[in-house]
Amino acid sequence: MNVEQVKQWMQLYQTEIEKNKDYLSQLDTDIGDGDHGNNMARGVDAVAAGLAKDNPADLAQTFKSIAMSLISKVGGASGPLYGTAFLEMAKAAKDSESDIPTLLQAAADGVAKRGGAKVGDKTMVDVWTPAAQDAKAGQLNAANIDKLVEATKPLRALKGRASYLGERSIGHLDPGAVSTGMLLKTLLQATAK
Repeated sequence: MNVEQVKQWMQLYQTEIEKNKDYLSQLDTDIGDGDHGNNMARGVDAVAAGLAKDNPADLAQTFKSIAMSLISKVGGASGPLYGTAFLEMAKAAKDSESDIPTLLQAAADGVAKRGGAKVGDKTMVDVWTPAAQDAKAGQLNAANIDKLVEATKPLRALKGRASYLGERSIGHLDPGAVSTGMLLKTLLQATAK
């Protein structure tokens, strides 16, 4: 992955979030505080503005710019978690080009550590961690990402605001997992050969 692909990725993700902002907020209304879509939309707009202003020359700087925009503009737990994912990718990045499995593994590990969550807790980690493993195995594709997102539905939330609902969190998709799925699917589009 190179700087141009990352910029393309963020443009695609911004479009996807804008298109699904209300859907993400509806998911969050069911098991959270209802602002995930608006928070993410604010975040991706800030990412676009930040990249335009910073015009980073290498991968690490590009990921760092994205991270800072997300941390400063996305409310709730999502800002720090997404910010951490991109900060970890910045640390793992080589100057001009880095391989996607390495970057995704760094992001997944960072998100899990920052949120204190593991697979099965009904969080974005349920998508990040197995997606990183799929990437290593050459199996990261849209269908597998959709399966990972869908697999959060029958889970009981053990972390975050949704965990306050206990059993009532079962039967709902995790909003962070859904927005992570969108992030990973737009990554595939941006880096398709």
